[in-house]
Amino acid sequence: MIELKNLTKKYDDFTAVDGLNLTIETGDFFGLLGPNGAGKSTTIGMLSTLYLPTEGEILIDGEKLTRKNTALKRRISVVTQEYSMRQDMTVEEIMEYQGRLYFVPKKEQRERTQELLEFCDLADYRRRTVRKLSGGMKRKLMVCRALLTRPDILLLDEPTAGMDALARRQMWNLLKQLNQNRLTILLTTHYMEEAEILCGRVGLMDRGRLKEVDTPRAMIERLGRYAVDCMTDGEMSSRFFETQKEAIRYLSGLEEDASLRNTTLEDVFLYKAGKYLEKR
Repeated sequence: MIELKNLTKKYDDFTAVDGLNLTIETGDFFGLLGPNGAGKSTTIGMLSTLYLPTEGEILIDGEKLTRKNTALKRRISVVTQEYSMRQDMTVEEIMEYQGRLYFVPKKEQRERTQELLEFCDLADYRRRTVRKLSGGMKRKLMVCRALLTRPDILLLDEPTAGMDALARRQMWNLLKQLNQNRLTILLTTHYMEEAEILCGRVGLMDRGRLKEVDTPRAMIERLGRYAVDCMTDGEMSSRFFETQKEAIRYLSGLEEDASLRNTTLEDVFLYKAGKYLEKR
């Protein structure tokens, strides 16, 4: 279990994360959502001990996370937004180097590498250099590298950024399988469909503060399960309704071009983000 207690990160007069309180149960797939600058990546940075909190603390199964607590840090792996791999190294060499960094016994490192590369459909590319991999392959290799040490917690900071639709779907399937094996996953993403499909719960952040935490389905239902999109004077607007009957009644009374659809988590995000931004 991950517990964030009054977690705060300040840079001079700027507060990137402001008194964050959050509990993520073992085996959860949790999504952290918010506009640019909301504090998502900074939160991931503190969980990976890249950044030290200004205030507050992080507990893993009741034990305080610090840079000096190497045993606890070993239970956490992170996949960053940026490609943090040498371009001239092969897939196999990347995995071997990671194993040496974390003192994984050589036999275990070889067996685990084979297992992970097969799992991620990278075994046929083991001797290919990183620079010759596609963007999707690079992302999958970063996940393989993060899993080499058999972590209990996987931190994913926009892991599908820049991927095409097919590669993104392949990554989703991979992450689903990992979570089914009780791996606790914390994800930040700008793809709302990704969070809706993968995450059991999501948290909405803005200006370093956690505004709301719930399941994607509960958030959608509070906004309204059905949406009517209407084009007026060249601008698109949406109205949300609890029942399809209400939505159809409203739609039938419109003279403008309009359409009926199911509400998505993206609608929730846009609606909530707008409300938060209005208060700035």
